[in-house]
Amino acid sequence: MKIVWIYPDLLSTYGDQGNTIVLERRAALRGIPTETVHLRSDEPVPPDGDVYLLGGGEDRPQILAAQRLRNDGGLHAAVQRGAVVFAVCAGYQILGHEFGGEEGQPLPGLGLLDIRSGRGEQRAVGEVVGDVATELNVPRITGFENHQGVTHIGPNAWPLARVVAGVGNGGGDGTEGAYSGRILGTYMHGPALVRNPGLADLLLRWAVGAELQPIDDSWAGRLREERLNAVLTSG
Repeated sequence: MKIVWIYPDLLSTYGDQGNTIVLERRAALRGIPTETVHLRSDEPVPPDGDVYLLGGGEDRPQILAAQRLRNDGGLHAAVQRGAVVFAVCAGYQILGHEFGGEEGQPLPGLGLLDIRSGRGEQRAVGEVVGDVATELNVPRITGFENHQGVTHIGPNAWPLARVVAGVGNGGGDGTEGAYSGRILGTYMHGPALVRNPGLADLLLRWAVGAELQPIDDSWAGRLREERLNAVLTSG
């Protein structure tokens, strides 16, 4: 399985690279060999990957990343092949039709996910918890958000989760993240796949096209429960 970590020199805030490490580890525990490409922003996107990961970033790196990915076309080609894409925060916004620039002006995204993002009046900072769409078969998720984005989901995408605590998409509909086909985005750092092994396994199932053999999740489960309890019992 080929994992492509897109533009870590531009999009890698809050330890989002941990998402690649978790996928590698959970694949290895099941005997699935992996190759991970750390793709710098001056390199072409290989269209033959199985899983593509994008992290968070500040305004200018986000704008540059979107421009380069649009011009490159490799990620679009990979999606047409059926590749899995997982994006966080700025990367999540980039996947949509548009996102807010440095002054809040709308800028073109990649159009791979039917969402539109802009800049809200207040910044969302803190823990976020959400109940995942039932059809994805993933238990309640938890993460950390730090963004001023407001994301609206179009008719050709669906909410990843309904917010239990925190802000999420911030559009007033109580949603967090979005997905369509094998493309999934979220505002959750943490890193998201470290905190939520069920979400990591969803991506792996999509990538291999089959159910996964069970593994010992005791330590990952402890971390997940610890974060959930810390958020839901506070205040």
